[in-house]
Amino acid sequence: MICEDSMTIHGFQKMTLLDFPGKVACIVFTAGCNLRCPFCHNAPLVTRTDPADRIDEDEVFAYLKKRQGIVDGVVITGGEPTLQKDLDDFIRRVRALGYAVKLDTNGTRPDVLAALLDEGLVDYVAMDIKNCPDRYAETVGIEGFDLAPVRRSIELLRQSGVEYEFRTTVADELHTPQDIGVLAAWIAHAPRYFIQPFVDSGDLVGTGLHAPSAEKLDEMRASAMVHLPNTAIRGA
Repeated sequence: MICEDSMTIHGFQKMTLLDFPGKVACIVFTAGCNLRCPFCHNAPLVTRTDPADRIDEDEVFAYLKKRQGIVDGVVITGGEPTLQKDLDDFIRRVRALGYAVKLDTNGTRPDVLAALLDEGLVDYVAMDIKNCPDRYAETVGIEGFDLAPVRRSIELLRQSGVEYEFRTTVADELHTPQDIGVLAAWIAHAPRYFIQPFVDSGDLVGTGLHAPSAEKLDEMRASAMVHLPNTAIRGA
């Protein structure tokens, strides 16, 4: 029987070489998100969560105990993991087994992020920067979206001493090279910035979106590099 106070896990990928820099990792997918980005390819984790799909934490930890010395990192993603009330306890248990932890977040819960950083519970953070400030509400699908928590999360990461990256999933209808240039100026001095072209998984939160052309992606990267010379395109 799954404890109601445990993490709401609705996906578990047992190995990845791509999602945690320098680590062989597994990925834990949490259910639920407070944004409605139309390009999100994880609709079953955001808008259509099925209780029957929930995975018991014990299954995850049984795997981690067996794979010690082979897998060395755990990625916690979603959905939005910082919505999980048991996130800190879950990470403590993961770290007690000797695993490094990477957190993927949209940055909307800075108090949670601050607590994790202060306790030294995360080794790497990947934060999504959805768009330039003027287009944020449109891009996250929330009318009147308050950008203040995102701004605070950016500053927390800048001051944390923890390895981190910022990344933006770009769709042709939502992002221009000019938008990316303004975004890059906002997060200037970030150690790593990745532009990721939208991919239609066939199970999206929204509709009617397309990936930018290769030429437009190159223009976006060039705009970002004015402020972030280490900008890279990921997944093209």
